Amino acid sequence: MLFGLDGFTLFHVALSLLGIAAGFVVVGGFLSNAQLDGATLVFLAATVATNVTGFGFPFVQLLPSHIVAIISLVVLAVAIYARYFTSLHGIWRPVYVLSATLALYLNVFVLVVQTFLKNPALSALAPTQSELPFTATQGVVLIAFLLLGWSAVRRFRAV
Repeated sequence: MLFGLDGFTLFHVALSLLGIAAGFVVVGGFLSNAQLDGATLVFLAATVATNVTGFGFPFVQLLPSHIVAIISLVVLAVAIYARYFTSLHGIWRPVYVLSATLALYLNVFVLVVQTFLKNPALSALAPTQSELPFTATQGVVLIAFLLLGWSAVRRFRAV
């Protein structure tokens, strides 16, 4: 790797945070019925790049993070197809909104996992990530995204 593992990790994390930030802008656009082309492109590109670069870390066997990345890439392929190849006609509008929202959720899900792994205080609260603080946090995030997705489908009408 050109910059070593630390540089690659920083690049991967920066892509992830960029994708998450742009994703929240896009979902905010759904909620206000705004089709934000620039933010959408940044969100989709950064999130695809985040998932792809996740496979650039050394590993011996397939990890849960790889499975999440594969699922996310499939979801992103659906979102990209719906957004750029169907003009959001008919069923493709809600498919796009739901797949984009799901892709953002998966990125935030991994962010929560990594935060509990890397933050010493959170890691002490949930060392195996099966403890209540971790599961409660992931539960709140899931419920929030279910509500966001439902609201986004109801409010976003393709322009």
